[in-house]
Amino acid sequence: MKYAGRGAFASPRIWDRPPLFRSPIAFLSRIAVALCLASFGGALAAPEAWALGQGDDVSRVFSFGGSCVGCELSGRKMPDAHFLGANFSGATMVGSNLQGAWFFGANFSKANLSHADLRGASLLGSEFADCDFTGANLAGIRGHGADFTGATLVRTNLENANLLGAQLARVNAREAQFTSASMFGANLSDGHFDHASFRGATLMGANFSGSGFAGADFTGANLAHTSLAGADLSAAKGLTQSQLDLACSTAATKLPPGLVARSCRSLSPSVLILRANAAAQAHAGAPRFIIDMTGY
Repeated sequence: MKYAGRGAFASPRIWDRPPLFRSPIAFLSRIAVALCLASFGGALAAPEAWALGQGDDVSRVFSFGGSCVGCELSGRKMPDAHFLGANFSGATMVGSNLQGAWFFGANFSKANLSHADLRGASLLGSEFADCDFTGANLAGIRGHGADFTGATLVRTNLENANLLGAQLARVNAREAQFTSASMFGANLSDGHFDHASFRGATLMGANFSGSGFAGADFTGANLAHTSLAGADLSAAKGLTQSQLDLACSTAATKLPPGLVARSCRSLSPSVLILRANAAAQAHAGAPRFIIDMTGY
């Protein structure tokens, strides 16, 4: 273990370690969310759903907790609502207005959010497995550590979304828009991304293993340390050799004619450094720690 000063550390090389089931970023995101949830205590353990308003003289902000499994909330206007550890699995919220809402450690698995408006929402560490987002607007969401495993994202707008460490395994994301999205360490394995747009997206350390990308657009995307193992990119658009030179592939990777990808000894990062930010002491609001990609 190599130390880089107080508040910093560097992990040893892990060439010989087996690949992790989850990315380190996703794992850390889940831990952070779990610790935050613990601070809510008994408020999140309500046996039934509850809602609190701020009063009629101010813009209403609703907070939901407890359980509302299978609720019918289609077309409801709930901008800036807070779903704190709530269980809304199987709920129907077709076309609902959820702009700026907070989903904090909430369970929306198998919910129907098709054509819903979630622009600018925060989906921190929440569960959206097998959820239907067909035609929904998720532009600019913060989905750190969110779980979309098996979700339907057909024609979903995820432009400028921050999906750091998010789980997008086995999704159906045909014609989805990931333009300029930040997807560092995201898991996009075994999914369908036909004709999706990743123009200008940051996909550093993402996992494309076993996914199909027929007609997907990667113009200007950052594929540094992206795992392309077993991915079918043979009909993808916008790929360049310089992008692929930074990615990792296997013999099962399919690429457009004339392009080749290098193999990596490991599909895991070699060195990941979390270091203290010296500027934090001089400037209020500066992050205390920085992930340093040097050697990554």
